[in-house]
Amino acid sequence: MFTRIVKMEFEKENIPDFLANFEVVKEKIRSFPGCLFLELYRDKNDETIFFTYSRWHKEAALENYRNSQLFKEVWSVTKPMFRKRAEAWSVDTVASL
Repeated sequence: MFTRIVKMEFEKENIPDFLANFEVVKEKIRSFPGCLFLELYRDKNDETIFFTYSRWHKEAALENYRNSQLFKEVWSVTKPMFRKRAEAWSVDTVASL
């Protein structure tokens, strides 16, 4: 299992559209084979910055999602709303309490 963190910075006027679209697709993403957990966070100091935090059974599951029609549809709607290019990290849990 590993975690994927994606940082997205949006144009302020695009935030309502992004949030509306996330409501439509979040269950589809979460139920994608291999996705174990999905949350959306908003930065406390900059309302235009959001993070997705997802856990995946294995890297192949994330790659299957990234190559899926669902991802292409989600990303084609989301990407044009960005103020800056998205950043992403794949991380392993070192400790958990």
